Amino acid sequence: MHNFQTDWLAKWALYTPNKLFLREYNRKAEWSYSDFENRTRALALYLRNELKVAEGERIAVYSKNRTEYVQLFLACIKIGAILVPLNFRLTPRELDILLKDADPAIVFYEEDYAEQVKKLESVKSVRALIPVDDITKFLLSPVVHTEFTPHRLFTEDDIVMILYTAGTTGLSKGVMISHRMLFWNAVNTGLRLDLNSADHTQSYAPFFHTGGWNVLFTPFLLHGASHTILQSFDAEVILRLMESEKTTILFGVPTMLQMMSDLEYFRQADLSSLRYAIVGGAPMPIPLINLWHEKGVAIRQGFGLTEVGPNCFSLHQDDAIRKKGSIGFPNFYIEAKIMGDAGKECGTDETGELWLRSPVVTPGYWRKEKETKESVTDGFFHTGDLVRRDSEGFYYVVDRKKNMFISGGENVYPAEIEKFIYTNEAVKEVAVIGVPDERWGEVGKAYIVVKEKSELSEEAIRDFCRAGLAKYKIPKHFSFVNEIPKTDAGKINKIKLSEIHNQLINQ
Repeated sequence: MHNFQTDWLAKWALYTPNKLFLREYNRKAEWSYSDFENRTRALALYLRNELKVAEGERIAVYSKNRTEYVQLFLACIKIGAILVPLNFRLTPRELDILLKDADPAIVFYEEDYAEQVKKLESVKSVRALIPVDDITKFLLSPVVHTEFTPHRLFTEDDIVMILYTAGTTGLSKGVMISHRMLFWNAVNTGLRLDLNSADHTQSYAPFFHTGGWNVLFTPFLLHGASHTILQSFDAEVILRLMESEKTTILFGVPTMLQMMSDLEYFRQADLSSLRYAIVGGAPMPIPLINLWHEKGVAIRQGFGLTEVGPNCFSLHQDDAIRKKGSIGFPNFYIEAKIMGDAGKECGTDETGELWLRSPVVTPGYWRKEKETKESVTDGFFHTGDLVRRDSEGFYYVVDRKKNMFISGGENVYPAEIEKFIYTNEAVKEVAVIGVPDERWGEVGKAYIVVKEKSELSEEAIRDFCRAGLAKYKIPKHFSFVNEIPKTDAGKINKIKLSEIHNQLINQ
């Protein structure tokens, strides 16, 4: 008995046993599909027989990206356990909230976080607390050929992972990821990106984030392709690896592509093997798209969220400039509609909330039935994103619903203002938030990072905004900063910007 329907590693170990599956940059090690399958079977037996992990139990991982993490995930798939990646940047107080919610049987932790683990209250109820290094032997030491028989055949409804969202609107919610989601997301991704078994990429998005697993990693696994794992993002290392390893697809947020293009080496790097770069998390500024296009690298802008996919939309590279700022069309097996406040569907160029229906929608939030029910209507998941659709059917993200603010009775979308300010050649980065105002209720505040060797005054940027924005959209406040805070996923952290503003007001 084999779980070939859900165990893609086992299938590729049978089809292409000697083909490269994974490299790890830090260790300068690599594994073929059959070698990794054999080692993962051994780890699965250890989890089931030695640690007594039962089907449906959670295994939490408190670690940076490393190959043991991937091996644990694939071993969980074999025994029916649920992986819970933990955000290593959280404080012990925040981690305790997640661990109490997930209630794992086992917590694996990296030695670097041993001191943090001691501060966790929640681990007292955990059956075993194990350093990740204890299972490294399954990855690096000689392993005898191992047979593994699953207790039952798993179905598409079985849960394989719980990913905690950033919790920007309060407490984090655990998004349940099922085999069904992984399969249909991989199919959608493969159809839109023409994936094949010869593809290769670098994996550096953190594994506590859906981008780390589901933008390229699991779709590549379904297609029998290969990865190089890095602990974290390093612009120069990745640029040089793309050249030496003949990378075919790159995934990153605009900030990452900006950092690579800022490097001296970018000019001479041979990126001819790249079919395209997949960009998500935020719209990519046109000057940056042009810079990569000049290098011969096509830009594919995408859009998605942990609860749906996450590969929901894709803009074909041929439309990158013509439809600048668009996220393109919904992916193959995704149904989309735009809903107005009155519960009616929006027409062309009307702004409303994006609802999505698809087999890639999460079965729900872990142990949160009320929140799950509130997020779905007739199978459509309410994304919380405000979008519009143009006359050709291309979608545009206007903003997050929670980012919108009301100034003097008018809806103001920070993303629209940011997009315009980005057209100023002196601006490297910009973020706009709504802040309280006695007269208007709320007004805009723009945080701006100016490019090196460029100058920009408040008066100059205000005049620039007057030329292209309605009066109520022009930020009342401008703040020039050296950097804009980011979330763990590399997106601009607007919660942090609001906190900074409040601290200044209260001083």
